[in-house]
Amino acid sequence: MGILKRAITKDASAVSMVLDAKDIVSEIEKIHKTSAVVTAALGRLTIAASLMGYGLKGSDDSVTVRIDGGGPAGMLMAVADGMGNVKSYVENPVVELPLNSIGKLDVSSAVGTDGTLCVSKDLGMKEPYNGMVPIISGEIGEDIANYFVSSEQIPTACGLGVLVNPDLTVNCAGGFIVQLLPFASEECIAKIEENVNKIKSVTDLFRDGCTPEEIALTLLDGLEPNILDEYSPSYKCNCSYERTERIISSLSTEELSNMAEDKEDINVVCHFCGKEYNFTPDKIEKIAQKKRRKKI
Repeated sequence: MGILKRAITKDASAVSMVLDAKDIVSEIEKIHKTSAVVTAALGRLTIAASLMGYGLKGSDDSVTVRIDGGGPAGMLMAVADGMGNVKSYVENPVVELPLNSIGKLDVSSAVGTDGTLCVSKDLGMKEPYNGMVPIISGEIGEDIANYFVSSEQIPTACGLGVLVNPDLTVNCAGGFIVQLLPFASEECIAKIEENVNKIKSVTDLFRDGCTPEEIALTLLDGLEPNILDEYSPSYKCNCSYERTERIISSLSTEELSNMAEDKEDINVVCHFCGKEYNFTPDKIEKIAQKKRRKKI
């Protein structure tokens, strides 16, 4: 499980959220068998989605964050609920690229910069809220901050980091989001900017042993911050046999009958967790018969 802390200034004009996500990103590497640069890219997106999910009002709300920049990793997607629990998927889990100009994993080249970042929020209404912005860097943190400023008009700073060991395991992973409310004073804005500019990189902070609470308070330093709340989100997939059966049931009766006549089992694999669900020809035929009865 991860460790998420949220802090708020004394005048409630700014909020910081920090997530230690080593366990979550380790699960991503284990499930998707990602190469180092894809672990870093999908890990960053997953951390951002978890923080964005926890920022929603209802525990049943959810947010889906998708980025597709035309890079070799293809489309990356993460889905988080209102408590920050999250799951994710990448189109191409193995990408090998040389390090970038500063000797780091080249996330931007893996993701690409010719495309969009899309955010969909399901807030329990008839239609989800959808926002879309062009990718500005492919580093993901900057793109998330740009989304909030451009699409939701919320001044935001976002830092994300994943450090991968030579054996492809995760050394550390985490991220932060700092947001200003509309009534934040110029002094508050200036102080937040100062704090964000002088803070170490996310991977350096966690590698040096800093806790989410320490980082959350440091981001609001000088503004009398306090810890608002905390949670332990995890990598959590809500797939099930029943949900998978509903998806199969969406096929036409003709398609279902043809599948049953092939006399071969149908195996459906969840993109998010890798769990496999088996449907025999008899089961497929029963689903088809159920659909026929509903039409009568």
